[in-house]
Amino acid sequence: MQNDKVLSMLGIAAKSGNVVSGEFSTEKAVKTGHAYLVIVSEEASDNTRKSFMNMTEFYDVPCYCYGSKEALGRCIGKEFRASLAVTDENLARAVENKLKKTE
Repeated sequence: MQNDKVLSMLGIAAKSGNVVSGEFSTEKAVKTGHAYLVIVSEEASDNTRKSFMNMTEFYDVPCYCYGSKEALGRCIGKEFRASLAVTDENLARAVENKLKKTE
């Protein structure tokens, strides 16, 4: 499945310490300029998705709705996660390329 490539790329990014997760950490990474890509779970509330979409648009960070909370959490070795940010530019670009292929 194509989806697994995105999740496994996120897993690699997490292992190398280039992923922050959870709403507070993701928001902080975006606002401090450390986030190069934000992924919000498709199961996140409309309010959460809207706030991340607005924030990432303002800070010019690509943002995608992708995967379940469980899948996002599991791929980075955590519990359920509604949002995460990739903090390495090259990894973020690689993940984004995979995401574009799934659209």
